[in-house]
Amino acid sequence: MTLASERNTVQNPLIRYAVEAGWEYLSPDEALRLRGGEDKPFLHPVLSEAIQRLNPGVVTETAQAEEIIRRMLAVRPTIEGNLEAWEYLKGLKTVFVEAEKREYNVRLLDTREIAANTFHVTDEFAFRNGRFRIRADVVFLVNGIPVLVVETKAATRTEGIAEAFDQIRRYHEEAPELMVHAQLHALTHLVQFFYGPTWNLSRKMLFNWREEMASAQDFETLVKRFVAPRRVLQMLTDYILFVRKDGELSKVILRPHQMRAAEKVLARAKDPSKKRGLIWHTQGSGKTYTMITVAKRLLEDPYFQNPTVLMIVDRNELQQQLFQNLAAVGFERVHVAQSKRHLRELLRQDTRGLIVTMIHKFDDADANLNTRANIFVLVDEAHRTTGGDLGNYLMGALPNATFIGFTGTPIDKSAHGKGTFKVFGGDDTGGYLDKYSIRDSIQDGATVPLHYQMAPNDLLVDREAMEREFWTVAELEGVSDIEALNRVLDRAVNLKNMLKNSERVERVAEFVANHFQQYIRPMGYKAFLVAVDREACCLYKEALDQWLPPKMSRVVISRGHNDHA
Repeated sequence: MTLASERNTVQNPLIRYAVEAGWEYLSPDEALRLRGGEDKPFLHPVLSEAIQRLNPGVVTETAQAEEIIRRMLAVRPTIEGNLEAWEYLKGLKTVFVEAEKREYNVRLLDTREIAANTFHVTDEFAFRNGRFRIRADVVFLVNGIPVLVVETKAATRTEGIAEAFDQIRRYHEEAPELMVHAQLHALTHLVQFFYGPTWNLSRKMLFNWREEMASAQDFETLVKRFVAPRRVLQMLTDYILFVRKDGELSKVILRPHQMRAAEKVLARAKDPSKKRGLIWHTQGSGKTYTMITVAKRLLEDPYFQNPTVLMIVDRNELQQQLFQNLAAVGFERVHVAQSKRHLRELLRQDTRGLIVTMIHKFDDADANLNTRANIFVLVDEAHRTTGGDLGNYLMGALPNATFIGFTGTPIDKSAHGKGTFKVFGGDDTGGYLDKYSIRDSIQDGATVPLHYQMAPNDLLVDREAMEREFWTVAELEGVSDIEALNRVLDRAVNLKNMLKNSERVERVAEFVANHFQQYIRPMGYKAFLVAVDREACCLYKEALDQWLPPKMSRVVISRGHNDHA
């Protein structure tokens, strides 16, 4: 297919749909005239006028606007510079007002009055920096700033998306002075539409744009929903995160289901008649970033009047660097509860901002510690965090708060009839506010399909014994991390004895060995068998040796804290 026909079938329709969605088209020549040359990334007069229009009383002269533009052009062409460019878009940069002898934040975007911004789209965007010259297929500019770069390929190009991604990588290498201002990129070959953040060019950060609620998944629908001006502004200001770990800066953008869930949580937080919600997103779908985004938006939105946001995580998550240094994600006021007493002091003192804690610090908490309504509790791993007495203490301490649970594996019921759905999902049909299933993840290409075969019924664990000795006990004790679960399991003597019964071990070993020889080994794969404790591992090794050569299996045991060297 020729380049001309590629433009006719993909690039031109994309621009047409963008215009219908609310963008004004600029020809390459007109865009170049407004830029003032191929070495200039901005539509200069458009940006200068927008800075003055959006900052009345702060930027009152063209010379002031020109100085801000000069500072923007001076950002380093790196991911650090991209963060600085994003801070300009977020309105976090300041300008000194001589008359009042103080700094004021400068607004480059108006996220509340969409019509107060100018939206331009152009094609064949040539950029030159003295070393290289590139030409991007389509560029979207808000108030004269290039924020989204799109590469298009013909539908007949089977590797079109990969080729387009390679071009985006090349643009970063050869024209970083342009890409430092762009925050998003998109790739399409008519059949599919992918997007990702600039300055994070990992294939894992390239996402399939798919609107689950759209009745049609045609190219027109995909384009119009993605480039809708309100959506673009939201992605720029709300759904991009810069994360610093070990001194290294990285950039992420939320996936469609994360954006959808965040919007639903914010809507629930504004509904005075409903105080619960459950976000059911499968494991590995990015719940942590969804929670962080929700927390930031709750704290930044003036509607919530300087609220308190509690983020309840388990110990393993709290030990992650991300939670230890949330300031690196943009939070200004972060309090990590160091003890039960510290948590109660924070709540009694009416602390505002973000509080990070673990559920067990609510043990024996007084009722009505804080009765404000603008308290929002985000509970990670809600299926095992708020069961039993600890959940009662939490909700009793904050009787008027809004509670949002996040889980990948909700529990439908428990010994007390208060499973995850009943605790958090009572206000919603189906028991959840938003759901992103394994099937959705597979469809998006984020998860590979899971193929499994059920074991014979006579090998399954006795459900009554599991409920009586494990699940019920775990719920009553408000278990919230894997070590606590293991301690409960250690006390389940009857259950463990049943699992290690010699007859059962032999039958399981026979089934596993036959299944391995028949299905797994012919495909060239290996396998692993998980047992209830170390003794069980050794018992299974002995049993497997009766069916497989001894060299084909090995016991692997993780070292414990109390093991001798």
